[in-house]
Amino acid sequence: MERFRVASLLLLPVFLPAILVSGQSTTPTPAPDHTSAPVSSAHGQPSPPPAPPIPANAPRMSKQTRFEIIRDFETQIVYARAFFPMGAKGIKLKDGVTSPTGPELQQALALWGPAVRPGDPAHLSYVEIKDNHIHFDINGGPVHRKKWYNHIQIEGANGTPVQMGPNETPPNPHGTYLDVYFDKYVPEMSARQLRALLFPVLDFNARNKEEAYLDTVPPQVKEAIQAHHVLVGMNSEMVLHAKGKAPKKVRERDGETEYEEWIYGEPPQDVDFVRIVGDEVVRVETMKVGGQKIVRTEKEVILEKPDKDTEAKKEQEDRPANAPSLRRPGEDSEDVPKPADGASPVPPSAPPQMPQPGGDPGPGDMVVGHK
Repeated sequence: MERFRVASLLLLPVFLPAILVSGQSTTPTPAPDHTSAPVSSAHGQPSPPPAPPIPANAPRMSKQTRFEIIRDFETQIVYARAFFPMGAKGIKLKDGVTSPTGPELQQALALWGPAVRPGDPAHLSYVEIKDNHIHFDINGGPVHRKKWYNHIQIEGANGTPVQMGPNETPPNPHGTYLDVYFDKYVPEMSARQLRALLFPVLDFNARNKEEAYLDTVPPQVKEAIQAHHVLVGMNSEMVLHAKGKAPKKVRERDGETEYEEWIYGEPPQDVDFVRIVGDEVVRVETMKVGGQKIVRTEKEVILEKPDKDTEAKKEQEDRPANAPSLRRPGEDSEDVPKPADGASPVPPSAPPQMPQPGGDPGPGDMVVGHK
């Protein structure tokens, strides 16, 4: 009996781990649920499922939905995916296409300046649902809205109305707007469906400015920006996102071409010289630590530019039928006489009135006297 007890004590450390392992295996371990895990986007954040399309026969938006849309969207801060010019020239969106575009948009940006750039935060300060479109004021809108006391009128002793505040609404130099148009009327939709309609110009899912901007550039440019690499063909905005603000800038002239050199880095590190003509990178020169010089001038990325012929044709098609013209009623443009050489004829100028010799001078004639 004593020998059996000693043998049991000696064998206990050998069988104890097996007993513990077998005891743990009897308890069922729940398997991870992969079906409930959210889908991650390219930025590592969960992206919502795509919104269902709005039916073509959807009824007119109800009053309750209007209140919910206004309550959901008003005062939100989102990120822009397009340029918004300041002032009364905002952006119109219909069927996923924005206007103005091309030269017309560039002219508005050059004249008034951008209120919001791609990637910038945008404040939806006011939402109004009208008959066939939804109006969004961004960063206060193009004009300052009246206060509550501007709508109050008090009559004097003789019944003369007295205005409590200024009657005119002052403009807002930093605001803009967005109008989303529909075919006939504003249909019934959910807030998620409206966010999907606004995605060409506004991003509701981005967490910061950098994420919002990267979604607006081509994939090749996006990879280069994330790697802090400058490609020939980028614009200055892309260079800023890739390398940041240049510590040094030099303005030079190469013949008739003026350019700007953005210099990044200092020896004994690699130094990059980014040459920008207009708003396009045309040359990138890198000086390595060992003295090696690498120069790139071939265009590595081609950005879409507006087609002037297409824009001119579109402007001609968008011109209303009752636009003012110098033609006579019923006269066709083909019937207008044209010169053979294509130059417009210059009407002959009337000869100047010269005094005739002899006769008495009339009123207004020049009289020359001789001494």
